[in-house]
Amino acid sequence: MKTRIITIIIGAALLIGAGFFFINRSSEPATVAVTEQTIILDVRTPAEFAEGHLEWAELLDLSGGQLSAAISTMDPDAQYFVYCRSGNRSAQAVQVMKDAGFTDVTDLGSLDQAASATGLTKNRS
Repeated sequence: MKTRIITIIIGAALLIGAGFFFINRSSEPATVAVTEQTIILDVRTPAEFAEGHLEWAELLDLSGGQLSAAISTMDPDAQYFVYCRSGNRSAQAVQVMKDAGFTDVTDLGSLDQAASATGLTKNRS
């Protein structure tokens, strides 16, 4: 009987915790202010970049090693907005940058989410 009660309590706690996770999780990043000092990084491949990217975005292909190669030459105190195709690579890139001591790095998720959050237009190469 005690085992069953403990199982029910644990199950309820897990469901409540999962509910808070999904309620608080935003699928769209908040609107962000882009200044002249903001550096916008597109961490997709060159082919993806050529299909469309945010105006003023700098391509540093995460998968191709460009971000890793450039990180030692980048200003760790600058403001960076990072995006990719789906949000997976941008999240990885943001973590790499934070681990390297960068202090103002924002993951904007996908290209569409980044365009929505920044108000910047999408360009083709």
